[in-house]
Amino acid sequence: MQQNTQQHRVIVVGAGYTGAIAAGRLARRVRGEDVSITLVNAEPDFVERVRMHQLAMGQTLRPRPFDEMFAGTGVRLRLGKVTGVDVDRGTVSVTAPNGAGEPETLPYDTLVYALGSAWNTHAVPGAAEHAHDIAGRPGALRLRDRLAALAPGSPVTVVGGGLTGLEAATELAETRPDLDVSLVARGALGDWLSPKGAQHLRKVFTNLRITAHEHTAVTAVHADRVTTAEGDIPAAVTIWTTGFAAHPIARATTLETSDNGQIIVDATMRSTSHPDVYAIGDAALVAGPGGKPLRMSCASGVPTAWQAADAIAARLTDGKLPTTSLRYYNQCVSLGRREGLIQYVTADDRSVGAALTGRLAALYKELVCKGAAWGVANPTLGMPTRRRRVTAERARAGVATETA
Repeated sequence: MQQNTQQHRVIVVGAGYTGAIAAGRLARRVRGEDVSITLVNAEPDFVERVRMHQLAMGQTLRPRPFDEMFAGTGVRLRLGKVTGVDVDRGTVSVTAPNGAGEPETLPYDTLVYALGSAWNTHAVPGAAEHAHDIAGRPGALRLRDRLAALAPGSPVTVVGGGLTGLEAATELAETRPDLDVSLVARGALGDWLSPKGAQHLRKVFTNLRITAHEHTAVTAVHADRVTTAEGDIPAAVTIWTTGFAAHPIARATTLETSDNGQIIVDATMRSTSHPDVYAIGDAALVAGPGGKPLRMSCASGVPTAWQAADAIAARLTDGKLPTTSLRYYNQCVSLGRREGLIQYVTADDRSVGAALTGRLAALYKELVCKGAAWGVANPTLGMPTRRRRVTAERARAGVATETA
């Protein structure tokens, strides 16, 4: 079918939680005759990033093909790898999923940049060469194969005491009690948690026989150990979970970015330097309560997708711009399949005294994960059925002009 040349062309790059949700939500807000929505992604199915530690430990995740998820929504899936973005010309360069072949140039009127993040080695010597990551499916699958080959009693060291590190260490210790699991943290174990939360975390570590190296920084990674100021820690496998780094493509453009490569946006997720570009999730530097930047996480990323989709629709249809404030409510941590920790927090992500622990917390976290995946797999359900018309002028001129 020939595409309407008057359609406003929206391209969403990256189909993680935020990109997939933004594409589906926008499709529910505007008419397909007026707006074409193309979702560009290198993989044909949705990856539940919050479950990569489970995949790495040998668990099977439910497949979620995009062609089924977006059937009948009007969202077009373009399978390919994004190799570049020219925000001055309004184009995206895409190659085959494996990066082979000549790139194809896709023009856009509005770009939603959702390429997300990858693991961050912090330039620690040997980390990139010898450590394993669980920031994405390829890394999780490589780690799964490596762990399956380990003999009983082999030492495995998790570097990083944040949420990802805690989940990886506890999942591994529960799944493979025959391994010698340890975790290295720069500060005290769970030092951001409430006293109740920290106490429960230590109890779980003790029960799972995980050794915690607290107040310890890794200075180098080797094939069989990690080096710290206090000495070497044996590691037949090192799992690196010290945070995330923004995808490098944004920094290579003329977009205004932060020092860490995140795109600087306003309250509607629109680039402060290029009004036809929106950034969401880990790709965006978003101000939360008190002006404090939101951390890279699914909890903060999904609301940015809602905000961007609603803002684009509002600007295209002369609707009301969203004014929802982005904030935190809790931090959800799975500690294996039977234990969990829900730490309640202030709007700006500081722990309060209340925390939910144990089996109930594990069930709560599982419900959160299933709910997030459901929201991606059903991007248009629960939304208003009325799709608003886009004026011809806005379809041609884009959405750079502010609406009242």
